[in-house]
Amino acid sequence: MAARRALKAVLVDLSGTLHVEDSAVPGAQEALKRLRGAPVTVRFVTNTTKECKRDLLERLTKLGFDIAENEIFTSLTAARNLLEQKQVRPLLLVDDKALPDFTGIATHDPNAVVVGLAPEHFNYEMMNKAFRLILDGAPLIAIHKARYFKKKNGLALGPGPFVTGLEYATGTEATVVGKPEKTFFLEALRGTDCAPEEAVMIGDDCRDDVGGAQNAGMRGILVRTGKYRPADEDKINPAPYLTCENFPEAVEHILEHLLGERE
Repeated sequence: MAARRALKAVLVDLSGTLHVEDSAVPGAQEALKRLRGAPVTVRFVTNTTKECKRDLLERLTKLGFDIAENEIFTSLTAARNLLEQKQVRPLLLVDDKALPDFTGIATHDPNAVVVGLAPEHFNYEMMNKAFRLILDGAPLIAIHKARYFKKKNGLALGPGPFVTGLEYATGTEATVVGKPEKTFFLEALRGTDCAPEEAVMIGDDCRDDVGGAQNAGMRGILVRTGKYRPADEDKINPAPYLTCENFPEAVEHILEHLLGERE
């Protein structure tokens, strides 16, 4: 592989990488402080659709993370941007806590379907409503298609299986806006004056975090926390640039090995 440019930006996943629900990954707060001492731009990129950005920031602040709202780029933001571009009125299959991020978007007489993680809404009646809208020509927009995620009590289904069910039933393909889409990663870098080759992504999802970032031209570091399962690193090709035990170890590697590189 050709020599890479010096690292300028680090993208960090949140759920499963910095925290699992209301518990921080041990040592993650201190590691983030150390990373902020390096000459890199830090951005937080997340597919979470369980809560709006404001609630997410509050959760992270309570856990002792020093993060500003404008450093967080979420798939909800990306979905909202797409809805505004398309000028459609969505049926929002998202958690009620995520709705503030869609304030001002018209939802009467829906002519589009948006699917995030919405356990309360994934019932037959709502899925059937979405199914009929899509059959009538409404675009299907997936905030992301994660298969599963990590909760305190174990792994839990993500929105991916429900999106795939709607695709299967209607014979249509969803537009995906979150990770692992290349546009999502490039959008997250916007304003950083940083090329993908100058960025690294740290996450617990081998396909969506690491595979997606590497597909966009970045390096990807997989952490063995959150949803990680043994042999996940074999699920993508090329394999992750690096696999680490946790976020602090990933930061250690960046500080020791990636900052001094030159072309």
